[in-house]
Amino acid sequence: MVQIINLEQEHLIAAKISGKLTEKDMEKMHPLIHNIIEKGHKVDFYFEMEDFKGYTLKGFWEDLKIDSAHLEDYGKMAFVGNKKWQEWAAKATDFFIKSEVKFFDIKNKEQAMTWVSTKG
Repeated sequence: MVQIINLEQEHLIAAKISGKLTEKDMEKMHPLIHNIIEKGHKVDFYFEMEDFKGYTLKGFWEDLKIDSAHLEDYGKMAFVGNKKWQEWAAKATDFFIKSEVKFFDIKNKEQAMTWVSTKG
């Protein structure tokens, strides 16, 4: 499930993600991405992973389609969690995406929000 927690900054999508992400979750994110791009900004992301279990197959496929269509449109990505595999997943994302990607432990979520909110 994707729960949007902050859209106050016009370049940032902040969300809590939990359980398994589905195709519908990814479809919810796509218009938010387009709204930011239409304002002339790169899209920055803050993802707070809470009991995150990965993707359904259709959810993963939809995420790949969206990401491949917007490779040049992404800025920073902050992944916040407390599991080693989540840190590994963030590093894998960094390998495939041209964005600046960082993983933060859940106890450093304020630091993550500051980092992703700072243009630079």
